[in-house]
Amino acid sequence: MAPDGPDGFEEFVAARGPRLLRVAWLLTGDAHLAEDLLQTALAKVWPKWPRIADDHPEAYLRKTLVTTYTSWWRRRWRGEVPHGELPDAAGQFDAYESVDLEQSLAAAVRALPARQRAVVVLRYFEDLSVEDAAAVLGCAPGTVKSQAAKALRTLRGLLPVLIEERRD
Repeated sequence: MAPDGPDGFEEFVAARGPRLLRVAWLLTGDAHLAEDLLQTALAKVWPKWPRIADDHPEAYLRKTLVTTYTSWWRRRWRGEVPHGELPDAAGQFDAYESVDLEQSLAAAVRALPARQRAVVVLRYFEDLSVEDAAAVLGCAPGTVKSQAAKALRTLRGLLPVLIEERRD
């Protein structure tokens, strides 16, 4: 093993890093926490790289991201929840409506419990099958289906409220 790292690891991170960072951001909802999460997951995977490099390393790293995020979420103190008031929307035409929709969706996804958020990210943002998502999460496919159904029901209720709040 070279001092710079195992063969192919740097190339893999350069090629797949942006997509994995997006997964981390979708899980955490915060750019800085997403960078920390990805860095931690990469540090965990790096020593194992020679063993996993030929056998779906992205899936392995995705699972490491989810399990690391879940363990962070369990340890994190949740005594305070910051709230801020959004500024009033200006004018009839909103050139940034799509950005507002994306922000509303991100806020709704962040409101989900950790397990449901992981299922939504893996199934709908990463476009994994039920079986692949179950493998990443270490659960039965039925659990993925039920968690996805609960998450979608919650999102359907939250999203219109968040969009309306942003318009007011």
